[in-house]
Formats: sequence, structure tokens, C-alpha cells
Amino acid sequence: MSPPAQSNGCGTKEGPGRLSSIYSEVQTSRLNHNLPLPSVLKSSFNVVDGPPSSAAGNPDEIKKLFPSLFGQPSAKLVAGQGGLPADKSLKIGVVLSGGQAPGGHNVISGIFDYLLERTKGSTMYGFKGGPAGVMKGKYVELTPDFVYPYRNQGGFDMICSGRDKIETPEQFTQAEETAKKLDLDGLVVIGGDDSNTNACLLAENFRSKNLKARVIGCPKTIDGDLKCKEVPTSFGFDTACKIYSEMIGNVMIDARSTGKYYHFMRLMGRAASHITLECALQTHPNITVIGEEVSAKKQTLKNVTDHISDIICKRAELGYNYGVILIPEGLIDFVPEVQQLIAELNEIIAHDTVDATGAWKSKLRSQSKDLFELLPQAIQEQLLLERDPHGNVQVAKIETEKMLIEMVETELAKRKQGGSYKGEFKGQSHFFGYEGRCGLPSNFDANYCYALGYGAGALLHSGKTGLISSVGNLNAPVEEWTVGGTALTNLMDVERRHGKFKPVIKKAMVELEGAPFKKFASLRDDWALKNRYVNPGPVQFVGPTSNFSNHTLALELNAQSAKRIKSSELKIQFCYSQ
Repeated sequence: MSPPAQSNGCGTKEGPGRLSSIYSEVQTSRLNHNLPLPSVLKSSFNVVDGPPSSAAGNPDEIKKLFPSLFGQPSAKLVAGQGGLPADKSLKIGVVLSGGQAPGGHNVISGIFDYLLERTKGSTMYGFKGGPAGVMKGKYVELTPDFVYPYRNQGGFDMICSGRDKIETPEQFTQAEETAKKLDLDGLVVIGGDDSNTNACLLAENFRSKNLKARVIGCPKTIDGDLKCKEVPTSFGFDTACKIYSEMIGNVMIDARSTGKYYHFMRLMGRAASHITLECALQTHPNITVIGEEVSAKKQTLKNVTDHISDIICKRAELGYNYGVILIPEGLIDFVPEVQQLIAELNEIIAHDTVDATGAWKSKLRSQSKDLFELLPQAIQEQLLLERDPHGNVQVAKIETEKMLIEMVETELAKRKQGGSYKGEFKGQSHFFGYEGRCGLPSNFDANYCYALGYGAGALLHSGKTGLISSVGNLNAPVEEWTVGGTALTNLMDVERRHGKFKPVIKKAMVELEGAPFKKFASLRDDWALKNRYVNPGPVQFVGPTSNFSNHTLALELNAQSAKRIKSSELKIQFCYSQ
């Protein structure tokens, strides 16, 4: 069966959209790939409440912010007779919020299939362009023909995404009016930590106004920083890391083939270094900088530069004038001295004109001014760029990898002059970002997303609101995965912003005492001087490795990852060095 002619992304009719003529053979094979479901979703089940929930921090403040939702229990789907009424028709909306992540279309497919298979006469709407679509009432009714071309496909182009938030009284009123107009029974918000915080605020608002529409979230972000005990991972992380690791592996072979370049690779992940750590575990680079470790050790940019330079010098003594270095996108946010500099720059930019005369520099503390002058000119300019809507430096526009190349080059020149370095250094910069966000989802992400969506449908069918769809026991076969929902307030803490407490889902950072980092730390010294490069190749959909999850999840869940990583280590013993 070929995908039917379809409207273009966001459900408009202006363009050709996803047509069979533009599908590759791989896309088509994925399109018709059947997805397994956890056993509990295959037959009759009941939704069972757990104990009352609390908050990740400051429960008294969270209770004030969410009086209607706070303390509500999480839920678990349990096999059993009775089940939910199949003759109850529902009207459900879905919205994609924030940046793209592989698997989003499968979440939508899971919700759609649940309604099709478990409820009679239900209707599903896709809000176009993110939360703005909810506020402005822009939507498309989803049908089998509409949904089919997107199954197991990457991207968010079925209905597109957006970064708007529903936060002002006027915006909440607009969302209420849309819910009433469409007579919605529920809304699924597919997004990251900010989006799911917004979903919880929307659920609170709807409940306080006695609207029948309920709100369920789904955990999405390739950065991997939306997770907790109940939500083991966010979707998209697995696929993105595998895509980046393929590219890193290719560059590793290139580095060894030419023998004359150091490749500095900046990877996505502004707030946390999960992607960088996972890609290191998959590929074994010579140097990996983990932002959380830099922060914990209170390292300066000079410390980071010296560490990289030390390893380059040692490798030169062994005859290696090449290597691969991984850097997290948000590295500068982890360096305490840079954080201080940015805080001072933010204050200056908010109140003064920053011009070419440089008079504004007198308002910097002497330490911050010295650091600013130390940075390459291009980085100085990037630090002064317009702030994002939250008032933050736009880290993605700061080319940290180029900054480090310049700083390392300067340090090595000093060492060469002093006689402690006799090698040759040539740096090449790379940034792997958007390349990983819309790839064909791996088997893990395809299955995980479908289960998340199907589970979200079940939660709405049972009348739940203010929960995030959660699928657990991920180290087992899909049939043994558990399905339920976790209270969104249970993931929350508060931050003081503009004199008021604001709810936030705390980002999950790399834990230096966690199994993934400990595994990496035990091996990195060996990787630094010996070329233990691993090229994992492209994402596999069939074959012996196709159903492996990522190292991070396997290690965190204490799966049989020890065998798997040992196996890859044994294989690389046969790699040659040049």
C-alpha cells in the first residue's frame, strides 16, 4: 500500500505534501512497519490510582499554584475485566510544542489508533503550528488517510510545531473558547519540560473553570533532560544520539585516514550534556567535555583549554597529530566565570547601549572584563547578540567549538615556543544540531512513542487530567512495558522570576554519580591516548542491533548493558592505530 496523496505539513492545502513519489524505499518500508504494543494495551484493562503525589520541590508553593491538581495520584494501567466503555465517543485534540524530535508522528498515531480501536465515533483534531493553533483555533480533523503517510516517519510536518506559550489571561481565555467550540473532551500536549509545565497550567485552568476538556502531556526532547524515575527517558533522544554518533564515527575514520586534523564537535544540549555523554559512549572519542563535571569542579575556560592541550601534547609524543573532541552546546553555561560574565552582560544590555566605543565595559567587574577580553572576537560578538524571549543568551549561536580551537591553538603555540610541544595542530569545527531532530525514528523511539500515544488516549478515556503519559520497564521486551500516567505537579519545583514564583519542571542533568557517567569516566583515559574509535553506522531497523536502546538508558535501568559495552570494547581491540 502506497501513501495516499496528502496535504502538506500543518494540514493546509497549498502544496503537494507527502506523496508516494517522494518516499524512498526505506521510508515506505517504515510506513508499513507494524508496531508492537505492551501487553496491557492489547486487551481489557483498568486504570488504577496510586498514592497521592507531591512535588519535586517546594510543595507548598506548587499547591498554591495548582490548587485543583496538586496531590492527585498517578495512574497505572492494569490488565483486567471491566475496562473502559467502548461506546463512549470522544473529541480529542493534539498539539506539538517546541523543537522537533524523532517519533512525534507515532505519538499522534498512537492516540489516533486508540480512539479508532477503543472508542466508537470519536474525532481527533490536530492543532496547527503549536500552542498558537490552540489559541487561534487553527486545526485539521485527523482521518486515517491524513495520518497514514506519517506513520514511523520523522519530523513534525503533519501539523507542525511552535514555541508559543499559553500563559496570559487572554491566552487562557482563547484556549477555553477553542475547547468549547470543538466540544473537546481532551488535549494531548507533546513537548519538553516547558511545554509540559504549560500543559499542567492549562489542565489547572480547565478544571478550575469546570470545562470538561482534560489535558495529558507526553515527554519529548532530544536533549534527554526530561526524565525522572516514573518517566525513564524523553522520546527522540535515542534516534538523535544514533544519528550524531554515525556522523562522529565517520569523522573519526576521516581523522585517522588523514592523520592531521583535530575535529572539535559541538552537540545539541543547552542545559544538559546527555547527548554528548551518550555519543561518547557510542563512539569513544579522544576527549569529551561534560558540562556538569566542569561546573562541579568549578573549572575555568583556561582549565578546559589546558586539559585539551595536555592530551594533544601527549598524543603528539605518540605520533598522533589528530583526534576527535566532543563538546556540549551549553558548555559556557556550565563555566562559573562565564556565568558571572553573562549575568553582568545581561544587566548591562537590559539598561544600556552596547556600542563599538566599548565604554560599557567599564561596568564589568575586573575579572569579568579580563575574561571578556581573553575571548576571541567572534565569541565576544556572539555574547552580545540579542537575548531570547526568556532573557537568556542564545547559546546555540555561540560557536564554542571555534572558541576552543582558537584558545587551544594559542596555548599550544606558547608550549611550542617553550619546547614542551613538538606536534602540529590543525583544528576543524563541526556543529551537529538540526541533523538529528527529524530522522526516521529508531525502532526504540518508534515503539516508545506509539505506546506513549496509545497510553495518553487511555488516560483521557478514563477521565484523567494533569498527567504525563509514562511508559516504564523499558529494559524488557515491548510486550512487558508498563503504561500509566505521572502527575505533572510531581515533577515540579518553583523558580523566582520577576518577584513571583513560577512553576518549572526541573531539567534532569547528567549525574556524576550515575552509571552512564561512571562508565564513561572509567574508560576515557584509555580513549584519550589510544584510538579506540567505534563507527556505529546509520540507524538500523533490522538485524541484531536494531532493537538496542541507547547506552544511557540501558545503564540507568541496569539492563544487561555491561555485556553489550564489553562486547564493543572487545571488538575495538582489533582496531589499528596509525
